[in-house]
Amino acid sequence: MAIAAAGALALTACTSDSGSDSGSDGADSSGDSGSSGSAAGPAKVDMGDVTTNDDTIYYSAGEQEWEAYNADTSATNSTYNAVVMDQILEGFVYFGTDGSIQQNEDFGSYEVTSEDPFTVEYTIADDAAWSDGTPITSNDFLLQWASSNPEALGIAGDDAIFDPVSDSFGVYVPDGPETEVDSKTFTLTYPTPYPDWEILLTSPHPSHIVESEAGMEAGELAQAILDKDGEALGDAAEFWNDGWIFGDKTLPDPALTPSSGPYTLDGATWNSPESLTLVPNESYYGTAPATGELVFRFVAPEAQVQALQNGDLNVVEPQATVDTVQQIEAMGDQFTLEVGDTLTWEHLDFNFADGTTFAEDEGGLAAREAFAMCVPRQQIIDNLIAPINEEAVVMNARETFPFYDNYEDIVSASYDGRYDEVDIEGAAAKLEESGLSTPVDVRIGYSAPNQRRSDEVAAITSSCNEAGFNILDEGDPDFFSAGGPLETANYDVALFAWAGSGQKASGEPIYSTGGGQNFGNYSNEEVDAAWDTLAASSDEEVALEQVKIIEKLLWDDLYGIPVFAHPGVVAYDSSISNVIFNSTQTGIPWNAEQWVRAE
Repeated sequence: MAIAAAGALALTACTSDSGSDSGSDGADSSGDSGSSGSAAGPAKVDMGDVTTNDDTIYYSAGEQEWEAYNADTSATNSTYNAVVMDQILEGFVYFGTDGSIQQNEDFGSYEVTSEDPFTVEYTIADDAAWSDGTPITSNDFLLQWASSNPEALGIAGDDAIFDPVSDSFGVYVPDGPETEVDSKTFTLTYPTPYPDWEILLTSPHPSHIVESEAGMEAGELAQAILDKDGEALGDAAEFWNDGWIFGDKTLPDPALTPSSGPYTLDGATWNSPESLTLVPNESYYGTAPATGELVFRFVAPEAQVQALQNGDLNVVEPQATVDTVQQIEAMGDQFTLEVGDTLTWEHLDFNFADGTTFAEDEGGLAAREAFAMCVPRQQIIDNLIAPINEEAVVMNARETFPFYDNYEDIVSASYDGRYDEVDIEGAAAKLEESGLSTPVDVRIGYSAPNQRRSDEVAAITSSCNEAGFNILDEGDPDFFSAGGPLETANYDVALFAWAGSGQKASGEPIYSTGGGQNFGNYSNEEVDAAWDTLAASSDEEVALEQVKIIEKLLWDDLYGIPVFAHPGVVAYDSSISNVIFNSTQTGIPWNAEQWVRAE
């Protein structure tokens, strides 16, 4: 879900390898996007001088409410949080429509100053400041690094006080940023090459707020990090983990949540469970937002098209179903429809935690194989996806997409097709081999309501119950929430999608032992070693060979079951300009600050 933590993918409810042909140029469209500025390929439109109007535009990412200013914790990294925070926090880069990395020159610049060791120097723009007037400095990136590298601060293991979704920054830059307190420049040195270095840094959070809430003096937090004084960071880490999560569904004190982006929470309104309204950041150093109020309405995917037609929403990314596309097409020229490939993919992940159905101390691999044999993946594609994208196929990889050139090469080296067709007899035999007493309860968890996922579970139920399983549909509105079923591993099979942006090493936190996104507690030392090799090289051939190894091991162990790549559907009021299809996890609001309705 939007730009997630570096090396991390967003929950949507991704993989690596750039080169997608999707995006605004590859989308089928029933109308023109009506750009009012000049587009620069996959980059944002050049708007020129902008005067913010008094209009309101309504968008929905789904029914799940925003709940966290810090979407970089293991509990809050989701599309639902990220799409909002992408309007409030900025960094050095953003993802273009095709997954390409675009520099945000308003925020600052960076350049490679050495190849050996690989070194990058960053410069934050002089006028880049938080909405409360505090300059954005290297202090903010020191905090980002510290939150991902407790080992370097002497607070590892049980004392690892930060709870990040990704540790990539700390792992690949173990010594941290080279800088001084309050500096506008800093340098990162990589002991070994890292292929995703350009997106290692995400949009920073305000270190001066964390510092103040921890009872520290100005500059004290940054200096403690430079000194590697982990003992001084306890209160700061506690606030970083929990102080920016708003489970009570009420707006925080705006003094705690300054903005570095075009919109802000200062003056916003949160009408739970209906909507969150953002207002312009009057202190923004970049181009002003085109529209005065950006409203995120919390609307279930199956209700979004009707809400668009009613005028309750102006821009939607509904779930791609046959009915949805037909309904939009029937609405006429007043609305624009765009369909294209996305870097998002559906999957079923097993829970490996001790005592659960598919864990090694219970049904183990035999039970996982039985489940994989009865999941009707082709039927799911035929009924739910192919009518929208006739090129859709069963997806048999995790780190590449069916529309990538390297897909067949990777799949042929890692998977023999054994789960392509349903085998009820074979599944029943494997279930007997597992030693579990039938019928075997399997709780499939997902974020509800979600009609397509309900339909997927229904198809799995009809097939797998014949093999001796008892499938339980445990869709839950709080599935992705902090303390929800996914975070607490309270499921047997998790059904959701990863939304990515073309990163090469993005899967490491998902599949590596103890990874921040490894919700099912999977562990394989060979997989860990392959990721270590991949992430330490910028050689494309090395990456390809390691991906083949990783994919084969994940199939051998049955980490989970990939199902399909998501087709993307976008619809919007045709009077709104600059709504541009984006294939990445950022989704359609990647440039929401540029949306503007014709007068």
